[in-house]
Amino acid sequence: MPDDLGVDTLRLLLYNGGMADITRGVRAFTVGTAISRIFGLARESVFAYLYGAGRSTDAFVAAFRIPNLLRDLFAETALSAAFVPILSAEKQKGKDQQNLIASNIFNILLIIVGAIVVLGIILAPYLVKIIAYGFEKIPDKQGLTAVLTVIMFPFLLFVALAAWAMGYLNTEREFFIPSVAPALFNIISIAIPLMSYAYFVRNGTDPIYAMAYGVLIGGLLQFLIQVPALFIKGFHYKPYINFRDPTLHKILVLFVPVALGLAASRINVAVDTFLISFLEERSMTWLNYAFRIMHLPLGLFGVAVGTVALPAISKYVVEGRHGEAKSTFFDSLHLVLFLTITTSIIIAFLAQPITRLIYERGRFTPYDTYATTQALILYIIGVPFIAAIRNVAAAFYAYRDAKTPMYASFIAVGLHVVISLGLMRAIGFRAFPLATTIASFVNLAILVQRLHRKVGPFEKSPLVDYATRLVLAAMIGGFAGFMLNSVLTGFLGTSFPAQILNLGLSGPAALAVCYAACLLLGVTEARHYLRRLFRR
Repeated sequence: MPDDLGVDTLRLLLYNGGMADITRGVRAFTVGTAISRIFGLARESVFAYLYGAGRSTDAFVAAFRIPNLLRDLFAETALSAAFVPILSAEKQKGKDQQNLIASNIFNILLIIVGAIVVLGIILAPYLVKIIAYGFEKIPDKQGLTAVLTVIMFPFLLFVALAAWAMGYLNTEREFFIPSVAPALFNIISIAIPLMSYAYFVRNGTDPIYAMAYGVLIGGLLQFLIQVPALFIKGFHYKPYINFRDPTLHKILVLFVPVALGLAASRINVAVDTFLISFLEERSMTWLNYAFRIMHLPLGLFGVAVGTVALPAISKYVVEGRHGEAKSTFFDSLHLVLFLTITTSIIIAFLAQPITRLIYERGRFTPYDTYATTQALILYIIGVPFIAAIRNVAAAFYAYRDAKTPMYASFIAVGLHVVISLGLMRAIGFRAFPLATTIASFVNLAILVQRLHRKVGPFEKSPLVDYATRLVLAAMIGGFAGFMLNSVLTGFLGTSFPAQILNLGLSGPAALAVCYAACLLLGVTEARHYLRRLFRR
């Protein structure tokens, strides 16, 4: 196995069965996620139209963050990282054993997360005083945040069960249904506010409650929509609870370090929320709007590749086929960099027109667009780092090493807090997305530095050269898209249809120029990956 796994080597390994072609799974996951993200952006657009940016939106964002502080621990990231590799191994022992351990995890989640939800509802007023301490200077803002927290806390249980279902289905190589499930959450989060906004206003109640009820019901349906697929894939529920099950212990060995690492990042979010609450009003809302757009390329490509790669690499590791595991990993890493570097840089160049198109109507003002755009640019340039972290961490998890990503997370979180504290007085809310990007780069660097201990020796310089050429190609494409957008704005104006037409032309043009620049700069992977992604 050569150290430098370039595109020619990867292609040869793929066609000779030397690694898994994850692009089919990535395509299915990306299509499902694209549907979910489109509805997600529609939800944010409705949110901005109805509520704009102010006291109520700040309260909603802070309240939603409280159950979300635990989401990564009991939902997508930690549960998948621990559940999928072990369930892949149990699958080799037969369907009954696979269903037994899956049922045990389901029942334990129901008990533990259910208890946390009850406790969270009881302690909501006290949690809000800690998390959003700065809100106390504005009358009734903490009280509103506490009530919204009570309404939305059960969302944690629903999304944990949805993540459990996703882990089972991913093990069965089913990626579309789990990735499209959040679309139902977003649809409900759109429908309920639109249908009930006037009702709350007529009754003299803050209409922001409609968003909270949308989150609650949408979270439940996100789990329920996956249930039929579970049974189609052969899952049979068993009323089995065993905290001493040896397989459960194997999962906990992986889960605990991942959870601790994520706990550090969740503490980071809690610290951010606390600090942002002292900044000018609307700061939390601007960051939240920018964060939602940032998650479009991250969810479509970064999460997709990492999610699909984990079961593929885990399967090879279980079977002792370490060469194939290494090849599949590097193929997935090249793919995620290709997808996220190009799209993220182009979005950075078009950040203002994208933000304006999605949000600027109703109560959302041009100044809100300006502030959100600044946060978006600082967030979006960190997407390739965050996406690569998920992909590299998947290799560690496949080899059942969750401690290294945990230690890297601790260091990154500490750095994030230091940067945020050091810059928040000077540059305000902008300090937080900048800190996120810098800390993500450091986190990735630590993981890559230790990666050879798992996958074997490899040369880092070809990977750096590949990423550098992608950055150059994306900047050329992004600049071309920015110039075309500016010219079209002068001709078409900024009406809503004109904005759609403008971005519908400048966005694809930027991608086309980026692709041409990739070929001119010798990034032959561009042609290779596009063929695989669009191949039936």
